[in-house]
Amino acid sequence: MQCPMDAAASGTSPVMQFHGIVDEPTSHSSPLHSVLERSQRHCYGHETPGEFPLAVSPSILLHVLSGCELDPNDLAALEATCTFFSKPANFAPNFALSLPEVAAFDMCQKRPIFKLITQQEKEHLKQKCGGSWKLVFKYIVVRERNYSQVVAGPGHSIVITTKGDVYSFGANCWGQLGLGDTEDRFTPCLIRSLQGIKIIQAAVGSRQTMLVSDTGSVYAFGKGSFVGAEFSDAADHITTPKIVESLKGVFVVQAAIGGYFSAFLSREGRVYTFSWGRAERLGHSSDPSDVEPRLLSGPLEDVLVAQISAGNCYLLMLAYQPTGMSVYSVGCGLGGKLGHGCKNNKGTPKLIEHFRTLSFNPVSVAAGTWHAAALGDDGRVCTWGWGHTGCLGHGDEEYKALPTVVQGLSSVKAVHVSTGEYTTFVVSDNGDVYSFGSAESLNLGFQEDEEAADDADFSTPNLVESLKVLNEKAVQISPTNSSYWLNSEMGYPHTFALMESGKLYAFGGGIKGQLGVKLSEGQDRLQNPERVPIDIC
Repeated sequence: MQCPMDAAASGTSPVMQFHGIVDEPTSHSSPLHSVLERSQRHCYGHETPGEFPLAVSPSILLHVLSGCELDPNDLAALEATCTFFSKPANFAPNFALSLPEVAAFDMCQKRPIFKLITQQEKEHLKQKCGGSWKLVFKYIVVRERNYSQVVAGPGHSIVITTKGDVYSFGANCWGQLGLGDTEDRFTPCLIRSLQGIKIIQAAVGSRQTMLVSDTGSVYAFGKGSFVGAEFSDAADHITTPKIVESLKGVFVVQAAIGGYFSAFLSREGRVYTFSWGRAERLGHSSDPSDVEPRLLSGPLEDVLVAQISAGNCYLLMLAYQPTGMSVYSVGCGLGGKLGHGCKNNKGTPKLIEHFRTLSFNPVSVAAGTWHAAALGDDGRVCTWGWGHTGCLGHGDEEYKALPTVVQGLSSVKAVHVSTGEYTTFVVSDNGDVYSFGSAESLNLGFQEDEEAADDADFSTPNLVESLKVLNEKAVQISPTNSSYWLNSEMGYPHTFALMESGKLYAFGGGIKGQLGVKLSEGQDRLQNPERVPIDIC
């Protein structure tokens, strides 16, 4: 398709210096469709009164492309379908870049990851992503889509608003709520000591919490295990957020807490672990008394990791490549949860090769306590690991040592997957929620009562009707992801459902206040979802 080029594109008029695009919210039902429709209309000269050809003002087009926050694939489609969008746009800093490429660069520039990075580091990241700003933008988007705003921990909960404020509630015996004391909270409380600091991601473990800021700092509070030497004195209760000093030289974008370790993902796509303090250390070999963060290398040496997810005793890593994503695993292999077709432990990260056999391109991973799940770019879901209570969704309780597509979701296009202890949740593209696995704690959300839960079969995906009747579109589900028998005094597991509207609902166990809503006298679990009084947006 041939589009006319304007004087700016041909070099005959002054070139705009760096674009200075105003970061304004723009609402469009289908921005790519609108842009493509207009480009086709003007390419053939069918302008309507009051409109102008694409080439008259590339700067306005650039504003539209950047302001609409188009998907990286949409930007690539523009280049492929219209000659105008594939030609040099004559914008600084690189006059040879196309409009979609400059738009991708601008959208990368808006991200916190780029605020404290040198031009040389930006170029290095660009080369590792495949030599295109669209691919860098795609890498960043994959990471952002895997951040969790809501985390249901064992006994306590953390909620992050879109402004970066943090609320905590539930059990607080070790100061894991970060409120300066050890008193339990039954309603959401703002962590005021973090005001002025924008938090983008949270990780919650047994009696401990970690928060990641938009400037790459990690704040930890609660029980000190697995977060570094300065927290190793278990006699101390860390009741207010404290920066993890040993990570100060690393710009962290994601944290994860397992049953015996913590892991961190850096801006550069590298993974660090504080590990077990014994022979099973994840991915590196050092003295058992060493609790400093150590870089996972080996097979990950030249691989960009976009997401990490921690189970009780293993770690999954979603790796980015321009040609597609892949998954690596490391740690305890019992039950086949590492996905390599065996039950062997792995001391260094290993690629899960079976995804290629399935022609499955993963875009998100979820390491449950004892089983795992992955979301594919085509909306399919794979599960593997221990199959107790039917948490793999295959109609039985057998373990799977290789990723296996959940056939019961064949008519569903999934956009989100999450896992807990023997529970799995899937959100479809229309906002419906499906779940399968253990219903003992009422945290699957679709059983009518405890007696019905005892008799029902939850080994295949079931629509969560109690969320469906809310007439809200779900975007994220967060179930408690830790061993119940290690945290039984905290009560039964619980689950949060975050809606597109920003409303938050909770159900499951709540004796410590972890639901954020008040229970009736003698009640220890919520059967149906109830609204949590927090404004996420």
